[in-house]
Amino acid sequence: MAKATQPAAENPEEFTDLQRSTPAQSAAGLPAVTSSMKHALRESGAGRALKSWLGLNQKDGFDCPSCAWPDPDGHRAATEFCENGAKALASEAANRNRCDAAFFKTHSVAELAAQTDHWHELQGRLTEPMVLRKGATHYEPIAWDDAFSLIAEELHALSSPNEAIFYTSGRTVNEAAYLYQLMARRFGTNNLPDCSNMCHESSGAALKATIGIGKGTVSLQDFEEAGAIFIFGQNPGTNHPRMLSSLQAAKRNGAEIVAVNPLKEAGLLGFAHPQEVSGMLGMATPLTEQYLQVKINGDMALLKGMQKALLAAEAEAPGTVLDQEFIDQHTTGFDEWRTAVEAVEWDELTEQSGLNRKEIEAAADTYRRARSVISCWAMGLTQHTTAVACIQELVNLHLLRGNIGKPGAGLCPIRGHSNVQGDRTMGITTNAPPAFLKALGREFRFTPPTEPGLDVVQSIRAMRDGRGKVFIALGGNFLSATPDVKVVAEGLRRCRLTVQVSTKLNRSHLITGQQALILPCLGRSEKDGDQFVTVENSMSIVHASHGKLEPISLTVRSEPAIVAGMAKAVLTEDDTPWADFAEDYTLIRKRIEKTVAGFDNFEQRATEPGGFYLPNNAKERRFAQEDKAPFSIHPLEPLELTDDQLVLMTIRSHDQFNTTIYGMDDRYRGVRGERRVVFLNREDMTARGLEPEQPVNLTSHWQGETREAKLFLALPYELPRGCAAAYFPETNVLVPLESTARVSNTPTSKSIIITVEAAN
Repeated sequence: MAKATQPAAENPEEFTDLQRSTPAQSAAGLPAVTSSMKHALRESGAGRALKSWLGLNQKDGFDCPSCAWPDPDGHRAATEFCENGAKALASEAANRNRCDAAFFKTHSVAELAAQTDHWHELQGRLTEPMVLRKGATHYEPIAWDDAFSLIAEELHALSSPNEAIFYTSGRTVNEAAYLYQLMARRFGTNNLPDCSNMCHESSGAALKATIGIGKGTVSLQDFEEAGAIFIFGQNPGTNHPRMLSSLQAAKRNGAEIVAVNPLKEAGLLGFAHPQEVSGMLGMATPLTEQYLQVKINGDMALLKGMQKALLAAEAEAPGTVLDQEFIDQHTTGFDEWRTAVEAVEWDELTEQSGLNRKEIEAAADTYRRARSVISCWAMGLTQHTTAVACIQELVNLHLLRGNIGKPGAGLCPIRGHSNVQGDRTMGITTNAPPAFLKALGREFRFTPPTEPGLDVVQSIRAMRDGRGKVFIALGGNFLSATPDVKVVAEGLRRCRLTVQVSTKLNRSHLITGQQALILPCLGRSEKDGDQFVTVENSMSIVHASHGKLEPISLTVRSEPAIVAGMAKAVLTEDDTPWADFAEDYTLIRKRIEKTVAGFDNFEQRATEPGGFYLPNNAKERRFAQEDKAPFSIHPLEPLELTDDQLVLMTIRSHDQFNTTIYGMDDRYRGVRGERRVVFLNREDMTARGLEPEQPVNLTSHWQGETREAKLFLALPYELPRGCAAAYFPETNVLVPLESTARVSNTPTSKSIIITVEAAN
């Protein structure tokens, strides 16, 4: 196909209908309820919506397909979900429109690619397997067995198993993820990139090296008992709204909350609980005592400043600030670390953080006075070059006062997708622990590959360079989730076959290899005969999920059945009972029990209401190095900018979840009807001669390379000078493929150096 006729890899560069209002000062309330109902009625109607809501996050129901915030262990409300979850469920339960054979016959791939991501979302559920033949302009139907045969044919034609890439989305359930990694490893590769590589890989790398486990160390009960809660680089009002009820409860129990974020976000200011009369009347609970508008990438300087302030307070009143007993018994390297922190100058810390010394010392004082402290964080910390180091500085802060492994205290990375943590537990990783590989090989009588596989960034390089030839995605929207979109598109187009297991149409179906398959799967809310599946939330609770709705069509299959069908076709000499696994998920869970640590008596424990907690050594103060956690020493590394440059971070709007665009509004930030906007400090706009709503072009700069995203509307917003923000996936094109966090290799989507110029 000629280059000029290639389907568009990016959203159309055109404006829609911008309307602006004053940013909100609190989240949820009646507008959240109204928005939830609007989406549900639009997508599936009142009856199907009500039935789905009654099962959402209930102990005998199904797990929310949105974020990974945990459900209460005890009593649950009849409406145990948030606006975010309601939108995700409305999308999954959609039955007003359908992407069936007639739809794809009507629309060519190029025509579909010319539409926006929001338009794709509105077209409804995928209902039958589709194939895009070599040189074809339209997808056409294909039988399931023929689709599996095509996958087998292309995989068998590879010169090495490492030319295949098996990607996983964080929405994939445990049983499917386990089969998927088994299929890949039996095929002979550890090329198992997943969405964690782009979000919390930095958290896992930082925590494993210090506390010995790449997961958080808190429960919902800890939030009720916390003396203080620090929230770094996270926007719960949009990304994890159910967290707001936990923050409200903590606040009412006396906790002090400190928010650290470049943007003023409604969900960090106040919460109007939609299940309380006062909340429905718009009366919000104020949440934060202190709101620190740190510069983008300035969190490490803030953390070092807090550490420096605590050391000074200890020097003034020895034995009253630090938990010396904890430091002596459970840590190493304290003296060397203290010397390094004391050598840092306050001028460096204030310049790089964008905060004054008084603000930093006030945050340190809140931390000092609290009986126990929880620190939460998300992409605002994980997507920088220094992300791993920054998170380890946060660990240092907690080690000073023993705020790990005691009630009301701990580290809490806030996971984005509903089972992203469970997928990693099931073995979706490019470098699995030797003990897991040994157990897997023993159980299935084969020798798993031990060479580390390709992560997301490495997979993109491999496809671009012609070394990755078959790409299979178990969920997700790879093209729109990844950095450097043009390079990703080039790589996907060089593949011989691309396969997408999906519920709804997305842009990754339209930027394809020489041939492409769309394999439609059941949503988590849909019945799968008498089967159930399991998931793990961000606080290490594994529990069952039972679909309640009738499937969108009789042709769609479950994720475990699709994976088993692929594996049976590909691994023809394998004696693994793939067909049996597809028919009875109990058999999968029996194998998980034998090969994954912490899953003893899995079947019985999974069926208990609410599920069970996985073991967590850090909660028992057994850490990485001989049960001790090392203090980590890192230098400050400021971003070097020229006078005309800014630092851009990519963000979500309130009407999206990851790459799924539910609508065109960002209610809390006062933006409606438009996504092609860039938020700028008003003084930065004035310095560049820019007026509000003026069209601009954005250019990113990295090691002499430039990338451009055209036609955005410049909007003044309250954020520090030198900082900017814009929505992804529209600005993913600006993120350089080679700009990644050290150690974790996570793309630096929160540290993009840009210039802004008026559009001609």
